[in-house]
Amino acid sequence: MSAGLDRIDLKILRLLQADGRMANAEIAERSGTSAATCHRRIQRLFTEGFVRAVRALVDPARVGRGTLVFVGVVLDRSTPESFSAFEAAVRAIPVLLDCHLVAGDFDYILKVRVSDMADFNRLHSATLIGLPGVRQTRTFFVMKEVIDNAPLDL
Repeated sequence: MSAGLDRIDLKILRLLQADGRMANAEIAERSGTSAATCHRRIQRLFTEGFVRAVRALVDPARVGRGTLVFVGVVLDRSTPESFSAFEAAVRAIPVLLDCHLVAGDFDYILKVRVSDMADFNRLHSATLIGLPGVRQTRTFFVMKEVIDNAPLDL
């Protein structure tokens, strides 16, 4: 069991991951608790940070962002200041979904959604290569999304 979570909490988390809009009454029934107890548990899961947010999963292709791209970024220096400057700058890029500091060939891996290759080319030339400290980028266009945003295995 995870710290501070019992089997009922884990069941509630699995249900919320599967459907964040599920009604409290249904969660209570499926987790074997009363509606009041379930509500208190859900509130505690939010308050204690086990659940950070509930969001809708929007179909990227339906809103003109059907092209998924990963970008490996190498910085010119590995200092706390260069990392901070880069991280502050990437937070201002609206099409950036994820940014991870990684070990290996790159300093960062970026996950970006754009409309098409031309859209990415504009983003790359106008924004990405001009980010603070960027020495090199390497781009990976996703050909098929096999698993995306899978729920945690609880």
